[in-house]
Amino acid sequence: MSIDEGFRLMLLAWIGLAPAIALVLLRIAAPYGRHNAKSAGPTVPAGIGWFLMELPALLIFPTLVIAMGTASASPSLLMLLALWLLHYGNRVLVYPWRVKSGSPMPLVIMLSGIAFNGINGVFLGLGLTGLGGPSAIESIVDIRVVLGAIIFLGGFALNLQSDSVLRRLRMDGRPGYRVPTGWAYRFVSCPNYLGELLEWVGWAIASWSLPGLAFALWTAANLVPRALAHHRWYLRTFPDYPAGRKAVLPGLL
Repeated sequence: MSIDEGFRLMLLAWIGLAPAIALVLLRIAAPYGRHNAKSAGPTVPAGIGWFLMELPALLIFPTLVIAMGTASASPSLLMLLALWLLHYGNRVLVYPWRVKSGSPMPLVIMLSGIAFNGINGVFLGLGLTGLGGPSAIESIVDIRVVLGAIIFLGGFALNLQSDSVLRRLRMDGRPGYRVPTGWAYRFVSCPNYLGELLEWVGWAIASWSLPGLAFALWTAANLVPRALAHHRWYLRTFPDYPAGRKAVLPGLL
C-alpha cells in the first residue's frame, strides 16, 4: 500500500467515525456551557479552555501548508488558507476573551477539542497539498471556489452577528440565561451554529476535496446535535419560548 492510499484510507475511516459520534451526541449533550455537569470532572476557565482548544486549528493547517511549499501553492489554496485564518483568528484571538466569564469548561472537553482540531488540521494540511490524491482546485475563478467563498463569508457574518446577540444578553451583569431575539434568532435557536455550518460547507465546496468534506461532516456531527440539545433546553426552561423556531435549519430542523 502506498503512502497516498494509506492516507486516503485513514481519511475515509475518520469520515466514517463522524456519524457514530453524532449519534452519541444526539443522546448525550457534551457537558459544557448550559449543559455543564459536575460529573465531567476538573474544569478550566472558559476563556483559557476555548483558546487552547482552538489553537491547534490556527497553527497546524497553516504550518503544514507553509512546510509543503507556499510559494508553489495554487491561488485557490492560498484563498482557503486566508478564509481559515479569518475564522480561527477570531476563534483563538478574539472569541475566548469575550467568553472568559462563562461557565468553566471541563478539562476533558478541552482535550477532546484539541485532539479534534489537531487531527483535522493534519488531514487538511496534508490532503490539500497533494497527499492522498488531487489537492485543491487550481483556479481561483472556478465557480466552485467562488460559490464556496461566498457561502463561507455569509456564514462567517451570520456567526459573528449571532454571537454578538448572545454577548449583549450578558452585558447587563444579571446571572442566568435569557432568550435571544431578533435577526436570525427569529427563525432558529442557534443561528451561530448555522453560520458555522455554512462556513465549512462553503469551504468544502471551495476546496472540492475529500479532507474539506470530512471537516464539514465533522462540524455537522458536532454542531447539529448541540443545536438540538440547546433547542430542547430552551423549550424546557422558558414556557413562552417562540413555538415557530427550529433548532438550526429554518423551517426544517
